[in-house]
Amino acid sequence: MSEFFNAHKYKCMLLLAWLVLLSVQPEMPALLVEYVSFVFLGVLGAIFANATGAGGGVVFVPVFNQLALSNETIVATSFGIQCCGMTAGAITWYKHYKLHHQNDAQWSMLSKGLACALPFSIAGILIAQFLLGQYTDAVQSSLHLYFGLFSIVLALCIYGSVPLMKRTKFKEKLLIIDAFALSVIGLAGGVVTAWLSVGVGELVAVYLILRGFNITFAIALAVILSALSVWSAIGYHIAVSGAVYWQIVLFAGAGAVVGGMIAKHVVLFFSPVNLKIFFASWVMIMGLAGLPLFA
Repeated sequence: MSEFFNAHKYKCMLLLAWLVLLSVQPEMPALLVEYVSFVFLGVLGAIFANATGAGGGVVFVPVFNQLALSNETIVATSFGIQCCGMTAGAITWYKHYKLHHQNDAQWSMLSKGLACALPFSIAGILIAQFLLGQYTDAVQSSLHLYFGLFSIVLALCIYGSVPLMKRTKFKEKLLIIDAFALSVIGLAGGVVTAWLSVGVGELVAVYLILRGFNITFAIALAVILSALSVWSAIGYHIAVSGAVYWQIVLFAGAGAVVGGMIAKHVVLFFSPVNLKIFFASWVMIMGLAGLPLFA
C-alpha cells in the first residue's frame, strides 16, 4: 500500500483535495446528481486538448452553448476547466520530455519555443481583457459565430497539415523567422484565446507542424503553452467578471485532470494522422454547427 501511495502520491493528494472540496459543498448529494455528468465532459475535452495541442474550448464551448449559458459564462467556465486539464496535460508532457527526449535534438527547442510564444500570448490575453474590452464584448456577443468561423479555419489548417505528417525527417532548430512567427502567433492567439477560450495552442501547433517540426514535440509545446496561458486568463474572470460557473468547474475540472493525464498515451498509441483527421472533423462539425445558417 505504501509503495502504491509513493508512486501515485500527487494523484492521491489531488483526489483527496477534490473529495474534501466536494464534501463541504451545500446540498452535496443533490449537487452530485445534477453535475456528475460533467466529469465525463471534462475527460473528453482534456483528451482532445492534450492529445492535439488544442484547448478544451473546442469541446466545452459547443456543449455550454446547448445548455444556454451566457457567452461570458461559457468563456470563463471553459478557462476554469482548462486550468485543471491543461495543467495536468502540461505536467504529463513535460515529464515525458524529461524522461524520453531531454537529449533528443528534435525536442531541443521546447524551452526556446515557449520563450518566444508565451510572453506574447499572456500579453495578448491581458490586452484583450483589460484594454480591448469593447471589442471583447462585441466578439463574445456573437461568440458562436466567431467560434464557428475560427473552428472551420482551424480544421482546414489541420487537414492541410496531414500530408506533412508523413515526413521522416524533422527540423531541429528554430530559425529567426520561426521565433518571430511564434511571437506574432502568440500575441494574436492570446487575443483570440481571451475572446473564445481557444486559439493560441491550436495556432502554434499547426504552425510548427507546417514548418516541419516533430509532431509530438509540436503538441507538447502547444499544450504547455496553453496551460500557462489559461492561468493568466482566469484571474480576470475570478476578480472582474465573476462569470465562472464553479459547480461545473468542480466536476468537469476533475474529469479534465484525468483526461490530461491519459491524453499523452492516446497520442502515442494511435496514429498521429488518424488522430488529426478525427480531431479536424470534430472541429469542422462544431464550427459549422456554430454558424447561423446551421444553428
